[in-house]
Amino acid sequence: MKGFKTIAIFNYPHEIVVLRHILDQEEIHYFFENEYIISIDPLASFAYGGIHLKVHPNDFEQVQEILDNLKPKLFIV
Repeated sequence: MKGFKTIAIFNYPHEIVVLRHILDQEEIHYFFENEYIISIDPLASFAYGGIHLKVHPNDFEQVQEILDNLKPKLFIV
């Protein structure tokens, strides 16, 4: 996935479930770096620097908009 850039970092696999669904619906090319190793050992998240959402530069603005719209809904206290 040469040329893909990190747009967001998550600590745990459960944080990316809804986002993955939205990105698939929008047909955006992406991948989550470190997803599987952190799924196996969640405490390793900090050692690996979290789960990195990587997207193609052409989709960067669209994904940033999705993240901005999703953030208030995910972090309701």
